[in-house]
Amino acid sequence: MVPTLFAILTLAVLYWFPIRRWMSRWGAAPTDLSRSMAGDSLLADPTYSGTMAVSVDAPPEDIWPWLMQIGYQRGGLYSYDWLDRLFGYLDRPSATRILPEFQDLAVGDEIPLGRGPSWPVAVVEPRRALVLDMRNMGGFDWVWQFGLYMVDEKRTRLVSRSRVRTQSVWERLFTYAIEPAGFLMTRRMLLGVKERAEALRAGRTGTRGGRRAA
Repeated sequence: MVPTLFAILTLAVLYWFPIRRWMSRWGAAPTDLSRSMAGDSLLADPTYSGTMAVSVDAPPEDIWPWLMQIGYQRGGLYSYDWLDRLFGYLDRPSATRILPEFQDLAVGDEIPLGRGPSWPVAVVEPRRALVLDMRNMGGFDWVWQFGLYMVDEKRTRLVSRSRVRTQSVWERLFTYAIEPAGFLMTRRMLLGVKERAEALRAGRTGTRGGRRAA
């Protein structure tokens, strides 16, 4: 019994400190963690904040259209489609082309999510920032934002930041439980956008895109 308890405690400590910290900062440079993003002011004193990022070998204009068309019966989520379809968040594979009919997303619009609640759009700064405001939608508040930051003419940092504020101990425990799944899906989404944006740039310029993301 004692060795088992020790092993469980060791795993819990490893997850809570290095692993959980790594997940909440995956791919993020110090500048990504410290930068102010467009939706930060919407949620003060979050009980959870995670910033993830990826470098894209493409300018913002090749990344932005993919963010504009996210959602159910739109462009999808660019993550693990089989899981999103299994849980009813999507009804088809994520798009691999730009869909012109979904490029006019505006503040006040709601992005549908199949069985889940729609995501209200709070901020749209073309080729710079998209903020989704899921406050007052149940037991916790959630603000999810994407930012595009140019490194040079050919490279862009794509940054995702989630800020959550729970209203009870049980909701906080629930957010802890789903953090690994949220990490995996968000990571895959960022890489999915990266792949598509780099392919779009390669097709537009006639050059080879970056290496395929894993």
